[in-house]
Amino acid sequence: MRLLKNHIDRRTGAGSATLLPEEPEDMWHCFNLIRPGDKLYAEAVRKVTKTTGGVDSVKGKGATTTKRVHMRLMVQVTKTDFDPGASQLHVAGVVAEENEYVGLGQSHTIDLELHRQFKLEKADGWDSIAIAALQEATDPRQRAEIWAVVMQEGLANICLITEHQTILRQRVQTPIPTKGKSGAGAHDKGMDKFYGLVLSTLLRQVELNNPRPLLLASPGFTAQSFQQYIKQHAVTTGDKALRAWLPSIIVTHSSSGQVHSLNEVLKSKVIQEKLSNTKYARETALMDKFFDLMRKDDGRAWYGPREVEKAVEKGAVGRGGGVLLISNALFRSEDIATRRRWVSLVDKVREQEGGEVRVLSSAHESGKRLEGLGNIAAILTYPLEDLDEEVDKESAEADGQQPL
Repeated sequence: MRLLKNHIDRRTGAGSATLLPEEPEDMWHCFNLIRPGDKLYAEAVRKVTKTTGGVDSVKGKGATTTKRVHMRLMVQVTKTDFDPGASQLHVAGVVAEENEYVGLGQSHTIDLELHRQFKLEKADGWDSIAIAALQEATDPRQRAEIWAVVMQEGLANICLITEHQTILRQRVQTPIPTKGKSGAGAHDKGMDKFYGLVLSTLLRQVELNNPRPLLLASPGFTAQSFQQYIKQHAVTTGDKALRAWLPSIIVTHSSSGQVHSLNEVLKSKVIQEKLSNTKYARETALMDKFFDLMRKDDGRAWYGPREVEKAVEKGAVGRGGGVLLISNALFRSEDIATRRRWVSLVDKVREQEGGEVRVLSSAHESGKRLEGLGNIAAILTYPLEDLDEEVDKESAEADGQQPL
């Protein structure tokens, strides 16, 4: 996503940013940037009904005409709806600046589109999390990282794994004759036809002038056979770009050809080593480390809002290995006080304690694992025992002080 104008005051957080989404992944960034209460300036289409001065002979009143009008509209956001499969973002709000077609307070939904700029002004200012999200969204180095095809005989799921989400781009499914009834020849012809269909579908999705690693996974030898099919196709057609992509293909085993099998594949030590430079692999490794420490029960792995806040308060998530793991879902809270709570915690770990902070995407498997822990966890620099009991005791004391 391109940052066209930046009018944000870093000291106060006031101001606006003008952005231009250029890739489908940018819509995910927009979803995380735009929150209820923000002001959004964007191109919109609205159906406008006008009554003419003449009298309609049938209805006995002024005749009406309806047309669709393109306009620049400012809305105060009330809700966002993101479709990751289609990479579409719908922003609902109320009109905050009237014009000749709409009045203040009228409802309107804006569909943000690629290659159409918009301006965003934060309701409560640009805090550190919003600034970091903006920087990440507009960093030209942040691009799609891995293509993956999870497959079995007759079924292939083509997925795009980015910095922030795993998207099912296309599903290919075709019947394959069984060897028993139709013989090996018919089965092999069916598989060749299937491989050809998967490859042609895949090539319509990828940009071979900017190749990314391709992960092929399946039970049995389906993925390996597909890799051989790609090699043969590249040689037969003389496709130089496809031949240059061949060294980037990684073949591995999966329990099935369904999309959910991709999660177990990406947790494999072998795959993580090959993809070790990706953000997703690093976050997966941190989650694995957290669960390993939790199994050992050595007091260095804690999860849950109150427990993690207590650990940070004690200075245990700092330099020397401390890591705060927090889901970006917490920063989408509509309650300003709740968002400020988590922003303050992140700032304290980064600035005061010197620890590492990882904001995990709720759309990635690592983020979904964190969701089961209350969307927040921490790896401590040194053990803390009975932290949960300490939190429970404080909560009980606080409850006892409340009037009956």
